Amino acid sequence: MKNIKAVFIKQILDTIKNKTVLIQFLMFPVMVIIMEKTVKLEEMPEHFFVKLFAVMFVGMAPLTCMSAIIAEEKEKNTLRALMMSNVKPWQYITSVGAYIFIMCMIGIAVFAVLGEYNGAELARFIAVMISGVILSEIIGAVIGIFSRNQMAATSLTIPIMMVFSFVPMLSMFNESIKKFAVIIYSQQISDLINGIGTSEVSAKSIIVIAVNFIIGLVLFALAYKKKGLE
Repeated sequence: MKNIKAVFIKQILDTIKNKTVLIQFLMFPVMVIIMEKTVKLEEMPEHFFVKLFAVMFVGMAPLTCMSAIIAEEKEKNTLRALMMSNVKPWQYITSVGAYIFIMCMIGIAVFAVLGEYNGAELARFIAVMISGVILSEIIGAVIGIFSRNQMAATSLTIPIMMVFSFVPMLSMFNESIKKFAVIIYSQQISDLINGIGTSEVSAKSIIVIAVNFIIGLVLFALAYKKKGLE
């Protein structure tokens, strides 16, 4: 716990200096506050921007931050120094993952308040968002482990992040995209969030998210086995 706590505090201090990572945590919560308060259109679904940006937040922030942090510390040899200081790989991954998770939960709290979720609806919203954050963190860790430096991580992260964050939005307007989107977890998260208060949890959504989770863990195991955190 001492090592985990030390790395956790280090990430907080690093984020204050790393504006790129900090913006990822702030961008969508700030945008949803502005859009919810200023944009009012006829026939627009209630809390449309909360539901839209919540999915984009889950598909972008934890994935981008996880890959960026790991790649940056590999490039600057900070990670090697931590390993030589008896910080075990699982302790490092746990610390970074917990830090990103907590930062994302702050953003999720903003979405929950603006979406006016209460009781069972609030519990469902948080549970769905948490599943998305964890999945995105796993994918981000895979990218970070595979990448040799920040530039390589960015090159891999951008197209993958765009799929998970923007495809659910595009599927709202295009049936062909929606047929493809059903296999990715962010689309199922979008369906579950949009169904809060109007429909029950779909078994299909749970199965797709579970399959995505298993695939993510397998990819993480393969990446770690091949590259490690050196």
